[in-house]
Amino acid sequence: MAAEILISECGPRDGLQIIDQVMATADKLAWISAMHRAGITEIEVCSFVPPSLMPQMADAAQVVAASARLPGLTVLALVPNLRGAEAAIAAGAHKLTIPVSGSEEHSLANVRKTRAEMVSEVARIVAMRNERAPHVPIEANISVAFGCTIAGLVPEDDVIRLSLALVEAGVDISGLSDTTGMGNPAQTRRLFTRLIGEIGDKCGAAHMHNTRGLGLANNLAAFEAGVRTFDSSLCGLGGCPHAPGASGNVATEDLVFMFEAMGVRTGIDLERLIAARAIVARALPGVPLYGMLAPAGVPLGFVAASGP
Repeated sequence: MAAEILISECGPRDGLQIIDQVMATADKLAWISAMHRAGITEIEVCSFVPPSLMPQMADAAQVVAASARLPGLTVLALVPNLRGAEAAIAAGAHKLTIPVSGSEEHSLANVRKTRAEMVSEVARIVAMRNERAPHVPIEANISVAFGCTIAGLVPEDDVIRLSLALVEAGVDISGLSDTTGMGNPAQTRRLFTRLIGEIGDKCGAAHMHNTRGLGLANNLAAFEAGVRTFDSSLCGLGGCPHAPGASGNVATEDLVFMFEAMGVRTGIDLERLIAARAIVARALPGVPLYGMLAPAGVPLGFVAASGP
């Protein structure tokens, strides 16, 4: 299968935001460096939110500044509002990602704004970016796009309209997030096909959670629909604090293995990626780590599409 994809690691942000323990800055940087050495070229390293609300991200500026020195690495930062975006750009983030909820209920719980208010906030962030850092792309991903544990069904038409509104507000790309792991492959393929039909190459990442065991299947369905960027988290860590029952992401090592086994190039070294799990295990004692590949091992005779 002749194709190449981008796997964007979100563990240092999404993976840590739901864990009570605070990972030391040095451990975060060791984790990020290990993933960079494994060949990951884009990492969402933090979110710029008030430390009083999320102490895990109190060192966001320091982590961005240090990570930005790694050669060839695109450093992402999640920003929920204009103040966060200003801080991220000041710290040297290469790319901003903004979560915009597909349901009104989740939007109010997550950022205390309606969806319409968030679209307006995104427009303000875009205007600030255009003035201060026009080289920094902005991706607005639609959270709970495949279902919400607060509101239930999220109409697909609402998701498409919201994405179109974000593109009109000036974002460079807009992806879809299965924040609660409620999606299925048929739904994923259908919704991404519609999205690509509406916004074309502005379609961003598939961010799929594995809450109900369908994360890999949903990523494959997104790939079949034409998506070429995928978010994942080492050790399968992650979840949204404001979406009850939303548990971890697809494990990066499992996702890389699936695609490489299919002949799809990721550019990522599986053995180095699996070895990076040890850093997380030492830094977060007692926190469960997930993923199927690491305990089972890379199969005998496996040949990676990315080569040695």
